Amino acid sequence: MTPSAFRPASFRRLAPLAALALVGTLGACKGGGGELVVDDSVGVTALRSPCPLVEIPDMTGDVTLFTDPGRTDAGAIDLTASITNLRSTCDDAKGQTQLSTEATFDVYARRTDTRGARRVVLPYFSAVMRGGNVVIAKRLGSVTIDFADGQERAQATGRAGSTVDRSEATLPDNVRKLLTRKRKAGQADAATDPLALPEVRSALAKASFELVVGFQLTDAQLKYNATR
Repeated sequence: MTPSAFRPASFRRLAPLAALALVGTLGACKGGGGELVVDDSVGVTALRSPCPLVEIPDMTGDVTLFTDPGRTDAGAIDLTASITNLRSTCDDAKGQTQLSTEATFDVYARRTDTRGARRVVLPYFSAVMRGGNVVIAKRLGSVTIDFADGQERAQATGRAGSTVDRSEATLPDNVRKLLTRKRKAGQADAATDPLALPEVRSALAKASFELVVGFQLTDAQLKYNATR
């Protein structure tokens, strides 16, 4: 499947997967709707967009192919590739009931043997996560890398997308009031951190979405990334 055919409409539901460590936040939203930015160290600091963050899960942004499946040493490396320049757009203007995010990224590849023209197809995934560790949808795509004869490096562009209900990504009014209510010294709850309340933490996790993108790795490729 080419990147141009990669559309969020064909997301399929998946069973929850293990929690992923996420790195590399980069996103752009337009519009005026805002949500709360919450930091454990300083409390409520600003407004955030309800648009999903766009991120690369740890250990999935690189892939290495080998000339011999039984070897993983440097002398057997055939090709390496990395996902970079992940960027996104999302319209969170007031009145929008759906938050549609479109993401693009570049894949840079390098091969060790530059003889002859070569085409390499690299599979990737995009997934919608909720609360940082629950996968609610996943889609597979691929990018095609074309090397000319004698060319060592090449690149291609991939695309991904997601659609999230705005109501699901919005904090309930009672939670917003708990987070923003001014407290005066001497009041019974003045020293109580609202972020410590289970109902607040639960609401924050439930309203947090991410669109994550990475290479669709085999178990062996993932193990190599984790141990190299």
